[in-house]
Amino acid sequence: MLTQPLLYSLQVLALCTYPELLESDGFPEDAKCKARSIMKQLDNGSVGSYSVAYITQHVPQRIASFIQRRDGAIPSDPRNIIVCSGATQGILTIISLVTNTEEPLRTGIMISVPRYSVYMDAIVLSGAVPVDYPLDEENEWALNVQSMRESLYIARKHCNPKVLCVINPGNPTGQVQSRECIEEVIRLAAEEKLLIFADEVYQENIFAPGSTFHSFKKVLFEMGPQFSKKVQLVSIHSVSKGFHGECGFRAGFLEFVNIDPSVFEVLYLLKSFSVPPVPGVIALDVTIDPPQPGDTSYDTFIAEKQKALSNLGEKARLAEMLLNQVPGIQCNPIQGALHFFPRIHIPDKAVRLAKAKGQEPDVFFCHSLLEETGIILVPGSDFGQVQGTYHIRITIINPIEELENILNNIIGFYRKFVQEYS
Repeated sequence: MLTQPLLYSLQVLALCTYPELLESDGFPEDAKCKARSIMKQLDNGSVGSYSVAYITQHVPQRIASFIQRRDGAIPSDPRNIIVCSGATQGILTIISLVTNTEEPLRTGIMISVPRYSVYMDAIVLSGAVPVDYPLDEENEWALNVQSMRESLYIARKHCNPKVLCVINPGNPTGQVQSRECIEEVIRLAAEEKLLIFADEVYQENIFAPGSTFHSFKKVLFEMGPQFSKKVQLVSIHSVSKGFHGECGFRAGFLEFVNIDPSVFEVLYLLKSFSVPPVPGVIALDVTIDPPQPGDTSYDTFIAEKQKALSNLGEKARLAEMLLNQVPGIQCNPIQGALHFFPRIHIPDKAVRLAKAKGQEPDVFFCHSLLEETGIILVPGSDFGQVQGTYHIRITIINPIEELENILNNIIGFYRKFVQEYS
């Protein structure tokens, strides 16, 4: 949870779950109107029903409207949108869908290094092959098409790469990709006939000055019909990952562009094994259809959103400032999402000791940190990293005073660690 839950979301969920509250004076009228509208679309007006029509028809219509508002009126067809049980389930569904275990060469899935660990799990479970491409750490973790090409050509010797996964804003790196980078990736996908899987679950978490989120769909269509009618694209968003941070509701959506309609028959079969929980879908409904100007709850909603993003930005700047003052630690600008991935220098003596223990050096560092301070960090090797470099992933979800204390403890331990093993 990033901050306090958004009041409007909780009000609508409470009203839908316990309709007698609609008679209460303690709820704003726009929340009541939203709840009544949702309940009319639920089977028997109950959140305890399966409510297939609500999940497969009504909510996709509102998602399409959300996408059109986001992308400047570029059309979105509700028939190309599927509600899923959160981002993880969506990732698993798509990678399973594209993987063909009967072909002579196994299916290759291109994914960035560093990467969100769920992708490796999904690739392994589906029987596909990971095709790693490095992000450009020296250029604020930007996408590097030349590195992508090199990885693609090498991979084609042993697998059949079909999908190019891009996480923007980045997890674990916290970068926001420029429009120019996205255009280059789209050109590569067109040339190499790759399906783009755009993981855009942090799209509302943008807080660095000068950073702007560009959806792959918007850029694709603005590049003209030679791309918008040709490149296959699947994008994903989730109620769990934005500034609202309602992780427990497990609901998100996938939008498909230039995908053959027959694919949806298989998708609906796969999805039938994991029907999203109705309360989660209601949370998603509220997320993509928030209060609008003139609504009773609008001012409160905007104030809560701005406070949450301002708080994230403040913590990001604090983390950069503190870590970059320490010799041996290098932290790129934290532009969005919820995490960052600073590089740490580990002395050769510690590297040799770690290898003698059968550990990666950054794992050894994180274990030592935990034993001395009680702070749990994830080592960079869990996400993938360029050979010879070491990283740690840190989150900015803690309250700012707590985060400052954590960072100072990490810094103090790192200085002692370097001194001990130099």
